[in-house]
Amino acid sequence: MKAKDFATDIENDWCAGCGDHGILHALEKAFAALELQKHDIAVFGGIGCSGKTPYYLDTNGIHTLHGRVLPFATGAKLANPELTVIAVGGDGDGLGIGAGHFANAGRRNLDITYLLYNNGVYGLTKGQASPTLRQGEQTRAMPEPGIQTDLNPVMLALTSGFTWIARGYAYDIHQLSSLIQSAITHRGSAFLEILQPCPVYNNLHDKKWYEENGIRDYPRLYSLQQEDYDAVIQADADNHTRDEKFSQCMMKAREWNDRIPTGLFYQDLQAKEMTRQISERQSFYLALSPAKQPVTENSKYTINSNELFSRLKV
Repeated sequence: MKAKDFATDIENDWCAGCGDHGILHALEKAFAALELQKHDIAVFGGIGCSGKTPYYLDTNGIHTLHGRVLPFATGAKLANPELTVIAVGGDGDGLGIGAGHFANAGRRNLDITYLLYNNGVYGLTKGQASPTLRQGEQTRAMPEPGIQTDLNPVMLALTSGFTWIARGYAYDIHQLSSLIQSAITHRGSAFLEILQPCPVYNNLHDKKWYEENGIRDYPRLYSLQQEDYDAVIQADADNHTRDEKFSQCMMKAREWNDRIPTGLFYQDLQAKEMTRQISERQSFYLALSPAKQPVTENSKYTINSNELFSRLKV
């Protein structure tokens, strides 16, 4: 299957030059490279420009509520552990109203992949500052500079317990596709921040700001892996090594402005994935997950919901 096979014929109405286009193509390339089947993939979108992603992918797609994409994705994975579950959402969606869900998704270490589209603004609602815009910055739509400090997505993911953490750039489709593949194949909670220019509302961090010397050079962005950065906590690592990996991730997460790191920041191969922990307590779970349990027998429903519905009457 080729990348183009995952595209739909729905008209794409993202703005010209939006980083969402690059993310979409990177997802298509990743699915094709991993030889995934369309019916085995479920892509969940939140609210905002990024929330349209499921419409443009020929997979199972679910458009959810503002800030609630991770609970929906969590429920689907627990119901059907065999699904490849991808959650996508913007920085406002995920780190504003959805911040509580973000933290708890990390600590569960469930095998889902969360892509955070980070452009520093609420693009769909005319450019208000998102939680990732830095204090004192003023984008085109803001009457005055912002007075709140920013949230750091990589640091927040680390302290929340995500066991795979990386950052990519929307216009570097080759690296981004590779990171998405790595996130999907990681057994545990995977978080990928994607830096993404908004050509309409964020005039501070535009394509030129990221690529001052041309798209082939990425002078401001650099790859951690090209500088021999080792992000992985091996399965047999001791506590001292774990602390070192945690600290180095925190240090790299703070880099900004002149040099911005991309690539894999952190990967923990020791932590147990959630469905594995559940199966250790309930041995039948993986073989008879909720998605595999019969709802009818001899053309009759095996569950009677009348009593439940009667209790919900008002």
